[in-house]
Amino acid sequence: MLLVSRHENYVFALALICSAANADPADILRVSTTQSADGWRFDVTLSHPDTGWDHYADGWRVETEDGQVLATRVLAHPHVHEQPFTRSLSRIWIPPEITRVFVRSKCSVDGWSEDTTKVDLKQ
Repeated sequence: MLLVSRHENYVFALALICSAANADPADILRVSTTQSADGWRFDVTLSHPDTGWDHYADGWRVETEDGQVLATRVLAHPHVHEQPFTRSLSRIWIPPEITRVFVRSKCSVDGWSEDTTKVDLKQ
């Protein structure tokens, strides 16, 4: 039988609270889309408290409602002095029957955000 002291419970609870407070998902501020013969172009504006190579927004992706990844944009470096910032990805093929997608951000420490931004596609 494992016994845990009251002090250890408080320390564990404090650690959980602190880790949640340090979670800094990249916020998606704006998504614009354009359709062409080559597919869709997404322009995504992000905001994230980048601190340098140790913690920065390092990507975003386009997903279907059931979580299928259609495209991923890798962000190859921090944007410490450029906030918010916009990055684009073109030639994304989206089947015509899909009229709504979701954009999800990623940061180098916290991984993929639980939150998504809904984007209705006008074909």
